[in-house]
Amino acid sequence: RGLRFLAARQSSNGAITDSGPLGSYPVSMTSLAGLAIAGSGSTPTQGQYAPVLRKSLTYILRSAQRNGLICRAGDEENRSLYGHGFSMLFLSEIMGMEEDAERLTQIRAVLSQGVDLTARCQSQLGGWLYTPDMNGDEGSVTVTQVQALRAARNAGIAVPKKVIDDAMKYLEKSVQPDGGIAYRVGMTGSRPPITAAAVACWFNAGQYDNPMAKNAMKYCKSSIGLDPDRSQVWGHWFYAHLYMSQVMYIAGEHEWKEYYPKLRDRLIATQ
Repeated sequence: RGLRFLAARQSSNGAITDSGPLGSYPVSMTSLAGLAIAGSGSTPTQGQYAPVLRKSLTYILRSAQRNGLICRAGDEENRSLYGHGFSMLFLSEIMGMEEDAERLTQIRAVLSQGVDLTARCQSQLGGWLYTPDMNGDEGSVTVTQVQALRAARNAGIAVPKKVIDDAMKYLEKSVQPDGGIAYRVGMTGSRPPITAAAVACWFNAGQYDNPMAKNAMKYCKSSIGLDPDRSQVWGHWFYAHLYMSQVMYIAGEHEWKEYYPKLRDRLIATQ
């Protein structure tokens, strides 16, 4: 039913979106929806949702700008690096499913230019802020770029090692005494959602035994509950579990068996 809902929200240009109080953010939403649809087993050429996925892919590719940024004019411009990161993640995953040689070449070109854009706008501290020209940084945008860069590298796109190394150092500089991660370097106070996202980055880097990752994981398990009402203090419940689910899956079967059934039931109850 969820997949049918997403497919029904696709417009003629391929975007999968729905207007909310803060705007529609079509590149971000189409990329995240595309990841969910691809996760169902469909590819751009095979499966029940192949036509939907193919149109979504076309929309994202056509959203690439000359400077490498993947963005559409409008609501998204003031938070463009979120859509840029999510779309790079989407394209990196789709590369392994695409069977058309010409389309593969196009995806590879857009990803390469996207990586270059991300590298160019990294701050001196190693992070990123909402748009390429802001010359600043904060945790959630930084994590989005790190995951995008790692996905691109896994797909065979050249990614400068120094860019990722500096980004991981940024997360290290954001660590708080309780093991959590602050909103940005220099600030105090841990943010549970960003902490879960940071653990996902450490785990994706293979740093399972990193003391900072272990401490951050403990903080997440004590701070991120399954009740959305509990998150009212810090907000972003769905964002937190987008990353917490990755962390718990990578952590092993014991953690996943404890976590997943409860979250699954909670999510299904909201449908």
